[in-house]
Amino acid sequence: MNCLQGIVRAVESNGYVSLADVAVGPDVFTAILLETPQNAPYLQPGGRVEVLFKETEVSLAKGLSGQISLRNRLEATVQGIRHGEILCEITLDYRGQALTSIITARAVERLALQTGDAVEALIKANEVTLRECGDGL
Repeated sequence: MNCLQGIVRAVESNGYVSLADVAVGPDVFTAILLETPQNAPYLQPGGRVEVLFKETEVSLAKGLSGQISLRNRLEATVQGIRHGEILCEITLDYRGQALTSIITARAVERLALQTGDAVEALIKANEVTLRECGDGL
């Protein structure tokens, strides 16, 4: 599981669903949650949270241009590739923090991924979850 620490910047709620924006350094992650500030008090602006997302939910792109619907677009550098016959584990450097993406071997081949490549990591907002941080942030 990928985990980054951030600060809640804004929360928009309707019924039992919230759209939360979380600052992780200069970047903003967006998460769609089945929680609201009323039942999850940490979802207030200024709240400290962990931003969590599975390795299998991190897509990669090289040379991406134009607009897409995915809000979570992170610039990263490929640090390592562990090749498998069907899946590959890609280790990324995101602002000095390690993230992992698991994509198909075909995708690695199609993108001609190599260590040192600049990529964008893409994560759908509904694949991001938030967890309240302890005092360690």
